[in-house]
Amino acid sequence: MASSWFLIVAVIALIMGPRVAAAVPDLGNLSYVAGAAFAVLLYVSVLLHEIAHAVAARGFQMHVHAIHLHFLGGATEIEGEASSPWREFVIAVVGPLTSLLIGAAAWVSFVALEDGLLRFTIASLAGANLVVGVLNLIPGLPLDGGRILQAAVWAVSRRRRLGTVVAAWGGRVAAVLAIAWPVTMPLFGLTPDIIDYLVAVIVGAFLWSGATQALKVTAFRSALPGLVARDLARPVLGVPGELPAAEGLRRAHEAGARALVVLSGDGVPVGVVDNHALEATPANRLPWIPVSDLSRRVDTSGTLGADLAGEDLVAAMRRHPASAYVVVEPDGSLRGVLLVEDVTRFLDAGRR
Repeated sequence: MASSWFLIVAVIALIMGPRVAAAVPDLGNLSYVAGAAFAVLLYVSVLLHEIAHAVAARGFQMHVHAIHLHFLGGATEIEGEASSPWREFVIAVVGPLTSLLIGAAAWVSFVALEDGLLRFTIASLAGANLVVGVLNLIPGLPLDGGRILQAAVWAVSRRRRLGTVVAAWGGRVAAVLAIAWPVTMPLFGLTPDIIDYLVAVIVGAFLWSGATQALKVTAFRSALPGLVARDLARPVLGVPGELPAAEGLRRAHEAGARALVVLSGDGVPVGVVDNHALEATPANRLPWIPVSDLSRRVDTSGTLGADLAGEDLVAAMRRHPASAYVVVEPDGSLRGVLLVEDVTRFLDAGRR
């Protein structure tokens, strides 16, 4: 739960307090407490909205990392992507449907209640959830409606990336409309105030940022199919740790290797010579310094299979962050050294 959640509870309490006092005059200052209670109930319904996403994802055997509540609502952190447009649609649509169902149920309850604090609270909860449900169906990322649009375009075109791009631009259009809303309010007989402008800018910035991030992610993923550990690994030469650095460089030059790997006595990679450390060492000292003194130690977590590619390769690197990895073939032989800077350069080139 983000710390901004507590801020928005306070803001909602301040906004709802006077309205509660107007609806239930005998509450006095407790109207703000009632406003805070309404904010908590509203975020419980937001949590149910996010739980619906999580349950749908789990139903498709997708791993759910966490549910986050924040200033503008919530987000469900799901590992990977849906494998089909139908799954994408289901995971996206259950959230707004949950909000609409909560709103409808609250509305039915509100009609049956007598005037008072409970009736006012339930009516407000009904209206808020109906608004949340409808707004989330706007066809633009990062809203659920954007994911629904993404699934529809993907299903028709059979191109996931096209669906994401269309939905992201839908989100950018929605962001512009949100920011422009206070300016157009007079056309509908409404008078905007500073709160309208502030909310419009916050919502517009949220939508634009989310849509832009979606475009960056899809560009990143489009470059992944060509990302193969074997192809990006720099040619390597394995040397014993006690070998002088100057001799190691000479042997590497003769072998056409671009990196040195330190081997243990039984031939297991135990370190990667740091090129930056080599460059920072005066040339007249290299004959006297063993390569082990200029290397970064690696263990099994710093070793990658040469067949790793795409998202599997990125996931393996994220599990064990490092600046360099030893790449080995399935038979255990050395393939090379994979530097994070080479991966970054490859992905940046693929996004252009």
